[in-house]
Amino acid sequence: MKILITGTAGFIGSHLANKLKSEHDVVGIDNLNDYYDPSLKKDRLKIFLNNEIVNYRVDLENRQDVMDIFKKENPEIVINLAAQAGVRYSIENPHAYISSNINGFLNILEGCRHFNVNNLIYASSSSVYGANTSKPFSTTDNIDHPLSLYAATKKSNELMAHTYSHLYNLSTTGLRFFTVYGPWGRPDMALFKFTKAIVEGRPIEVYNHGNMMRDFTYVDDIVEAISRLIKRPAVSNPEWSSHNPDPSSSYAPYKVYNIGNNSPVRLMEFVEAIERKLEKTAKKNYMDLQAGDVPETYADVEDLYQNIQFKPSTKIQEGVNSFIDWYLNYYQIK
Repeated sequence: MKILITGTAGFIGSHLANKLKSEHDVVGIDNLNDYYDPSLKKDRLKIFLNNEIVNYRVDLENRQDVMDIFKKENPEIVINLAAQAGVRYSIENPHAYISSNINGFLNILEGCRHFNVNNLIYASSSSVYGANTSKPFSTTDNIDHPLSLYAATKKSNELMAHTYSHLYNLSTTGLRFFTVYGPWGRPDMALFKFTKAIVEGRPIEVYNHGNMMRDFTYVDDIVEAISRLIKRPAVSNPEWSSHNPDPSSSYAPYKVYNIGNNSPVRLMEFVEAIERKLEKTAKKNYMDLQAGDVPETYADVEDLYQNIQFKPSTKIQEGVNSFIDWYLNYYQIK
């Protein structure tokens, strides 16, 4: 199958392209923006794509460029992982999120509509649960109270996808990722920042005074789930009722899943796993909860398991060790 992946130079996108390139005809889109060091993105492309995949350097918000790629490549499946990421950055630069996550996603939907794409899979986020306090987070929960513009754009993506599923019978599957980590990870994420600071002997910033819990999910588990979902496009739910609507499915070919480890870890346990691997004790600056942050995330993944017989299970210490091995090697630290 011809698969178009957006965000191929990104953390998840590069891992996914690497896995799928031997099984499918894969093409990619990534603008290699400077939200973080573009050299890391270029190295991902070099290592993972190895000139085996055509990658277009295009902004998703450039409508004509996106349409031209759809016309030329005519993909059967689209996996949209490109987005402006980061909860905290969305407070500083809100317009970037509308341009990329809303306007860019609309162009992807229009490309799917006009060029007869069979199956759209797209990245949502656990951030959509916002002020929800019921645990674990379920795709049947209400998500009407986002705490950041980033979260609001991801909820908007789910609503936009449903509209196209309804209007054009486009099969859409939204994936709410829960704190993805692993080798080649993003420099703005906690594992990368903590590791870098500890290696350099600088203090780490521990928000909410360490009283945070995250459902850390290893990147290989994310990639495995996506690769299985390629074979299970969303379909109409014949039991869906407008009198008691299930937000995760529809009468239209629409579905939303959580992809998380289903096992939240306290932030201080996460730090301790890093310390064990590095054999160093971190200096810690304890800080208040930042605006937009959610104190705890915890994924209910039962429907994911029922549909693809897989759920993430990589243990924290194993995943942290893999990341740190990569980090020390990539930055040539003895």
